[in-house]
Amino acid sequence: MSYALSSSVLNTTMAASSAQTGALATVNPWSLVPPLGNLDAYISAVNRLPMLTLEQEQEYSKELKQNNDLDAAGKLVLSHLRLVVSISRKYLGYGLPHGDLIQEGNIGLMKAVKRFDPEQGVRLVSYAMHWIKAEIHEYILKNWRMVKVATTKAQRKLFFNLRSMKQGFKDDADAATHRDTLTEGQIASMAKTLNVKREEVLEMEQRMSGGDVLLDPSPSDDGEDAFGPIAYLADATQEPTALIESRQRDHLATGGISTALQELDPRARRIVEERWLNVNDDGSGGMTLHDLAAEYKVSAERIRQIEVAAMKKMKKVLAAFA
Repeated sequence: MSYALSSSVLNTTMAASSAQTGALATVNPWSLVPPLGNLDAYISAVNRLPMLTLEQEQEYSKELKQNNDLDAAGKLVLSHLRLVVSISRKYLGYGLPHGDLIQEGNIGLMKAVKRFDPEQGVRLVSYAMHWIKAEIHEYILKNWRMVKVATTKAQRKLFFNLRSMKQGFKDDADAATHRDTLTEGQIASMAKTLNVKREEVLEMEQRMSGGDVLLDPSPSDDGEDAFGPIAYLADATQEPTALIESRQRDHLATGGISTALQELDPRARRIVEERWLNVNDDGSGGMTLHDLAAEYKVSAERIRQIEVAAMKKMKKVLAAFA
C-alpha cells in the first residue's frame, strides 16, 4: 500500500513539471521512497519538499481554477503533504495504521486543493485542515470497530472529543485514582462543554469502552463449536419463513380442510374423518380399516381405495385453496 498519493496521480500531476521553473518542478517524492514503501522514508521525503510562498500559492491556485492546470494542482498538493503527516499523528491513539491515516488525509488534501478559492483571502493550509481532518475522521469511524459507533453529527463530535477530554481528566493532578470510568462531575462537565445531554455522554462512553463480539464465533481449536451470542438471539419461531409456514398451516388446517371435506361424498368424508381427524383421549387414532369395513359391509381393501381417492381429491382442493 502506498502511504500518500497513488503513483498514477503523482505521475499525472508532475508530468510537465520538469519543463517549468520553481522549487517543486523537479521534485518527485517517490524517487526518495524505497520500493517496499517504507513509511519513515516517505515522511522524510515529504518533509524535505519546500513550502510555497504566498505568491506561488496564489499563482498555482489561479492556474488550477482558471485553466484546470494539473501541474499547478500537483505542486499545491506536494507542498502540503507534510501537513497531512502532522495532522495524522494526532489520531494514532485509535489503533489504526499511521500509513492508512496519511493515505486518507491525502485524499482530503486533494479535495481541498480542488475546491480552494484563492480569492477568499485565506491560506491553503488553513482551508485544507478541515478537509484532511474530515477524511481521517470518516476513515476512523468506518474502521475503528466492526459496528459504527457514531452516525449523527453530535455523536461524531462526542466520539472525537470524549477521548481527549478523558485523557485531560486523567492528567489532572486532582484525579488521584486515575480511574477509567467517569465520575458524575466529569460527565456533567463534558455534557456542558460539548453542549449535549448527560445521557449521550454515558451512551458514547459505553460504546467506546465496549469491544466487538462475534455473534457467530468460529469453532475452537479442538473442533468444538463455540457458544456465541447468536445462541441467545436466535428464535426459530420468529424467523420470517417459519412464521409464513405456520400461518399457511393454520390457514389450511381450518378453512382449507373444511372446504376440502365438503367436496367429498358422505361415506368418503366419514372415512377420512374417522381415520385422520378423530383422535381418542389417549392420543391414539380413530377407527381402523377393518372397523369401517365391518360397518359398511365391504372389504378393508375397498375402504383403503376409497380413502386414497378421497385424499387425492382433497389435495387438489387444498392446492387451489392455498
